[in-house]
Amino acid sequence: MPARNTVKQYTENGYYHIYNRGVEKRLTFQDKQDYAVFLSYLKEYLLPKKEKELREKLSDPNTSYKEKDKIIKLLRLNNFSDEVILISYCLMPNHFHLLIKQKSSDSIHKFMQSFTTRYTMYFNRKYKRVGSLFQAVYKAVIITANEQLIYLTKYNHKQALASQGETLQEQPSSYNEYLGLRNTSWVHCKKILDYFSKNNPDLSYKAFVEEKNENLNILKEIIIED
Repeated sequence: MPARNTVKQYTENGYYHIYNRGVEKRLTFQDKQDYAVFLSYLKEYLLPKKEKELREKLSDPNTSYKEKDKIIKLLRLNNFSDEVILISYCLMPNHFHLLIKQKSSDSIHKFMQSFTTRYTMYFNRKYKRVGSLFQAVYKAVIITANEQLIYLTKYNHKQALASQGETLQEQPSSYNEYLGLRNTSWVHCKKILDYFSKNNPDLSYKAFVEEKNENLNILKEIIIED
């Protein structure tokens, strides 16, 4: 029988909690470079491709062969800026969480297949290994209520905070975007932040994330770690 949430039911304009971890629970991020590469790939997939600029630079006689090779690879690279919206993320040493809205019913499937394959190729080259990096097929569960959506961002951001003690944002997540400390155009916070006060610290998103009382019943259907 397939593991829970490995068989997906995708819908247009649906919100999904996406999760996967390293095969045999191995580390999928071993240093800061690994985290940076994973995030750089997210950026390249989720920002619109500047195809006109790239082609102009490609045809420029002053562009070096090395630069042209890089441009050709970028032009060939899949792009999902019109298909996938990233609401929040959290990267942990042996797994990751993404909260995503897809526009068409197969956007996430295409995105995850291309994205994880690319990161696995990078990781295997760097660490001189072969085979799968992630455990089987990624898991995905649909979000059916706004309350679930809001609490899932909290759950993911609290994981990052808990892993780093009291030093803010050493563990990569989108929490800085939600606090307004960093502006990343491919992380879309507005839908969540609209539920919170920008002027009253007691009703802010930060207060919500850092409060002690947890309502895990809201999340029991959408937390998919195993």
